[in-house]
Amino acid sequence: MPDTRQLILGEFPCTLDERFRLSIPQSLVDLLTNEKPRCILAKERSGCLSLWSAEAWEAKLNARIKLVEQKLQADSFGDDRIAQVQLLGRLLSTRHRPVELGGRGRLLIPEGFRAFLGVERDPPENEVLVVGAAVCVEIWKPAAWLAYLEQRMPKFRRVFHRLSS
Repeated sequence: MPDTRQLILGEFPCTLDERFRLSIPQSLVDLLTNEKPRCILAKERSGCLSLWSAEAWEAKLNARIKLVEQKLQADSFGDDRIAQVQLLGRLLSTRHRPVELGGRGRLLIPEGFRAFLGVERDPPENEVLVVGAAVCVEIWKPAAWLAYLEQRMPKFRRVFHRLSS
């Protein structure tokens, strides 16, 4: 897991190149990867992808998957919950993908992830915001980021107080 004693923070406007590559700011890369270029790219919400340290993502995900598998083996899910397990399987199958950061923190956005993010080759559809989200790095379509901020910013003071008290 990245050094969680230091939050990953910052907001950086960036542009995808013609091959859908993005250079993550080095200050964020250093906090995220601890010099290991292997990361996990995940679909978060429409217009947003998150980039996690592979170690942090896999530890969290594997622990939770193991619990689901144990419940399946124990046959502790009723018929009504099997549909939820199937939904979980479908979403897990498409939600995340291992990626490696190249030199200068360069990340290639895979095809299915581009559509989810809503980016294209040409301006202004190739513009994104790279945002430090404390424990991961997020890549936002600018309009989606603005909508998210408009909804969440009024709650900032309460969230900050709750976490810092």
